[in-house]
Amino acid sequence: MFKGLGGLGGLGDMAKMMKTAQEMQSKMAELQDSLASSVVQGESGAGLVKVRATCKGEVTGLDIDASILVPSEKEVLEDLILAAIRDAQEKGQAKSGDEMRRLTEGLGLPADFKLPF
Repeated sequence: MFKGLGGLGGLGDMAKMMKTAQEMQSKMAELQDSLASSVVQGESGAGLVKVRATCKGEVTGLDIDASILVPSEKEVLEDLILAAIRDAQEKGQAKSGDEMRRLTEGLGLPADFKLPF
């Protein structure tokens, strides 16, 4: 009756795969929540401009050293802010990638396994 599923052993394997998939889904949800609240700091101009952002890329804070608040240097300040934002985003992406690798390896998946997130 269950020949197409490899006998009863096949059902057990399928149940095990479903359980593993559910565990992976649960761990992915936890990781996504963790990354959304995990904050990294990007810097530019030797620390004159600092940006805080979540690992999901949401900028949560900005700190500008008062010594660079010179009206004639407006473009320099804008460039430093953008550079700090990019630095924070890159750090967030790196941390996110590290956490994903750790998760996939913990589930017995290959280290270079790419999840659709």
